[in-house]
Amino acid sequence: MIEIDGTRWDKDRLYKLVEERLGGRLFLVVSNREPYIHTLSDGKLVCHRPVSGLTEALDPVMRASKGRWIAYGSGDGDRQAVDAHNRVAVPPEKPEYSLRRVWLTDEEVRGFYLGFSNEALWPLCHVASTAPVFRDSDWEHYKRANRIFAEAVLDEIGDKEAVVLVQDYHFALLSRLLKEQKPDLTVGQFWHIPWPAYDIFRTCPWPEEILDGLLGNDLLGFHIRPFCLNFMESAKLGLETRLDMERSAVIRRGRPTIVEPFPISVDFDAIHRQASTEEVERKMAALRRELDLEGKCLGIGMDRVDYTKGIPHRLQALDRFFEDNPRYRGKVVFVQAGMPSRTEIDSYRYIGQRIEDLMTGLNRKYATDSWQPVVPMTRQLSPDELTALRRLADFCIVSSLHDGMNLVAKEYIASRTEEDGVLLLSRFTGAAVELPEALLINPFATADFAGKIKQAIEMPLEEQQRRMKAMQRTVAENNIYRWGAAIVSRLMSLAGG
Repeated sequence: MIEIDGTRWDKDRLYKLVEERLGGRLFLVVSNREPYIHTLSDGKLVCHRPVSGLTEALDPVMRASKGRWIAYGSGDGDRQAVDAHNRVAVPPEKPEYSLRRVWLTDEEVRGFYLGFSNEALWPLCHVASTAPVFRDSDWEHYKRANRIFAEAVLDEIGDKEAVVLVQDYHFALLSRLLKEQKPDLTVGQFWHIPWPAYDIFRTCPWPEEILDGLLGNDLLGFHIRPFCLNFMESAKLGLETRLDMERSAVIRRGRPTIVEPFPISVDFDAIHRQASTEEVERKMAALRRELDLEGKCLGIGMDRVDYTKGIPHRLQALDRFFEDNPRYRGKVVFVQAGMPSRTEIDSYRYIGQRIEDLMTGLNRKYATDSWQPVVPMTRQLSPDELTALRRLADFCIVSSLHDGMNLVAKEYIASRTEEDGVLLLSRFTGAAVELPEALLINPFATADFAGKIKQAIEMPLEEQQRRMKAMQRTVAENNIYRWGAAIVSRLMSLAGG
């Protein structure tokens, strides 16, 4: 693996690295979600930049390379914003690269995105208690969408020398499709979710096609080493391949795919600066009043509503905590903040209802006229409000049942301007590998989990600060720009740059 030195990386340094290493090649990023979205407001086009760690890391790469970002056009104004070649120059205030939009029908989105990507691959790779749903029709749409994206990438490349960086589990077949047309193309892919053990993965009806597709990459990245090893084992047992453990490579038909970990992160400095602004201070004061926090301890959970996040497990642990520690009733408030997601899928609607029922039950069991233990916060919160909640919270619970990394944990750490607070972190997250100073929990062990909540509330300030300072050093040094530098440098080295 290419070593990126430990000094602080930022946008400017990443920009310069790309300028130096690209060597005249065209650089392309492929993702399902786009870095800029055009919507219609009162008949006028408005351009938004979605909040995304991925965009934060790759935007300076794209600016420096003057490259092309290829993504599905999901905004209701996207078609009006592009030219005859489905391109629009971005960022709108100072265009430096092109966004090429790909169009999918509603049926293709249902089959490719909601169906195979999120009802099959997502639960399969997260080893979730929700069983994957494998439909032949979804698989056909998934294959078709990958072909549509491949055609767009090849059209953008033309006869140029190019480097392609593919993002995530939506495109397991894309790299092989590209290599079949351009064998000398340099292609890398980052898989943002876990990779399961082979015995789990092989329950997919199309394991050979997925493995062969991913082995079209020159470089395949995961968050942590165990996911790399799981993939390599799957490739060894599921296809005719040879492993080169010294190079961390899978050899397929004489061509190697390097498989390495690249732990993703957040922009620590930007979050830390934002947490100190006057606007965040105002939001903190408003939330203190809204939640009646005078003299109380605040805990938070901040998750998209998903069955992988272990939200029911943390609510059950809170129930056990209040049952075992009646003296804390009326003194601890827990805010569960998070928006519903993928509600078109039955399993997501079910988990949303399950969470709502558990919160209602907890409040019915313990609430008084002047206090309720759990406060659901499902409204859309602004970035300043989210940061204000992180700063207010004495402890934060991340109880994922399985997670590639989990950036909520790192965002909490980056927001702690007073270097205090306690992070309760699931052992089953990629972040747990980097953050041993957190209180590590097993979400399934309810009694021990409840005990860790008590430990967090009672932890002396000196110990809080010792742990938090260590975690802040880790997140600050291994920030999102270091991730971008590591994966881009490795890919450029394979391209000969």
